[in-house]
Formats: sequence, structure tokens, C-alpha cells
Amino acid sequence: MVGIDAAIANAFRRILLAEVPTMAVEKVFVYNNTSIVQDEILAHRLGLIPIRADPRLFEYRNQGDQEGTEIDTLQFQLKIKCKRNPQAAKESSDPDELYFNHKVYSKHMTWVPLGNQTDLFPDADFRPVHDDILIALLRPGQEIDVLMHCVKGIGKDHAKFSPVATASYRLLPDITLLQPIEDEAAETLQKCFSPGVIEIQNINGKRVARVANARLDTFSREVFRHEGLKNLVRLARVRNHYIFSVESTGILPPDVLVSEAIKILMGKCQRFLNELDSVPME
Repeated sequence: MVGIDAAIANAFRRILLAEVPTMAVEKVFVYNNTSIVQDEILAHRLGLIPIRADPRLFEYRNQGDQEGTEIDTLQFQLKIKCKRNPQAAKESSDPDELYFNHKVYSKHMTWVPLGNQTDLFPDADFRPVHDDILIALLRPGQEIDVLMHCVKGIGKDHAKFSPVATASYRLLPDITLLQPIEDEAAETLQKCFSPGVIEIQNINGKRVARVANARLDTFSREVFRHEGLKNLVRLARVRNHYIFSVESTGILPPDVLVSEAIKILMGKCQRFLNELDSVPME
């Protein structure tokens, strides 16, 4: 983002973290849990599993509603029991050989349509984002049988609703070579920066350093440790050029998250303008 104020850039970052909605497990109905994981810990772990479901297809659940409907709730079931493997070798000590279903993964969560959801979402593939999230370990005779309700929410209410693993920005580095740097000094300068920042060119038989791509620099300030170089380089930042890094949890792609954040900020601005218009001027 170029040419904006720091407050606007920070607003986008905070909206991405806390105000773009997602679907997450809100209620866990435990019918049977004989594993060593307590019901509360199990419910907490299930809540933090990112669910691949587009939140734009659903409504927010009303405050007092205990029962979900097809327009505001997704239902998942986790039902699994550990059994001993009769074919396992007697001398084996590997749990993978000795037991069936001794590791409970997120792939064992199955979508149970509510109401007419099969008609509403005929092509839907609602499931956890990752199939290999370990939920619990079981031993023969232990089982887990739970029903989960996923609702729409925002990260401001609970971190499990946050759609990003991280959202941050940095200012564009500005690297200026104050005078030509050649030969061994050029090689030393190149090693002081991240790969790709400084390149060495052959000019009239001399190896001369030039700034190739300042954007790749991490601002390590390593160059200032070298007496012969620290006065030949000026490091600065472009104050109105922000490089964003948005790492999605996988629920929605980063470009969709950014566009949703822009819509949310536009909505906030519009509400503020409407409030101003509704206040009578003296």
C-alpha cells in the first residue's frame, strides 16, 4: 500500500486480525469421552481447528438462540473408538501396529447437514482446513463421541475466529550507496544484506556494488559493524510505502481476506458519516 497514512495501514492490520468473520466450533455436545483428555480441554482444542467454510454463506446466530438453523450453524460429528489389532506381532511395541484408531485427527470430523443444507450447499465440502491436526491419543476401549456446532464470529470475540495466522506490515527499505564501492569492499557489502539486495557488476574491469532490490532487505544493520563501510551506506525507510504480509489460516485466501477488510473499513466510514449526518447542526 503506497501513499497512505500509518493509521490507515494499521486499521487494515487490526481488521484482518479481529474483524473479518469466520466459522469456528462454538458448542461441543459430549455424548461419550473416555479418553484422558478432559471434556473442557477437548472442546477448547476442537474450537481452535480452522474450518474450511466460507463465512459469507452464513448469518450471525442471534444472541439468545440455543438451537442452530441451516443459515447460521454448521454441524460436525466426531465419533471414534480405539481397538486392538489382532494381527499385530506379539513382540511389537509400536502403537501404530498394535492399535486401530489410536490417533484422533481432524480428518475424523464429518459434516452432518442441518435442515436443508444439502439443498442449500449442493457442492459444499465443509471440513477442517487440515486433515492431520492431532486432537487426542486413545488406547483400546477408549472412545470419543461428540457433536459440534460451528457459528460465525470475529476475532475480537475469540481468537479462534481470527482468519489469519499473522497480519503485519513493514516500511519499504531505502538503501543509498553514498559513493562507489568496489572489489573486496563490494563483496563484503553484499554479504551484509539479504540475498538479492546487493548485486556486483563488472564495470571497466572493476567489480562494483549496486542496490538491486532494496525490498528484500530485513534491516539487519549488519553493515554498520564494518568500519570501512558504515559511512558509505545510508539506510532509511520510505514513510508512506507499506509492505503487507498476510498469512491465512486457510479458511479464505489472503487476497479475499484483504478485500473483505477493505469492505469492513468502508462500512465503518459510512456508518460514521451517517452518524454525522443524523446529528443536527446548531
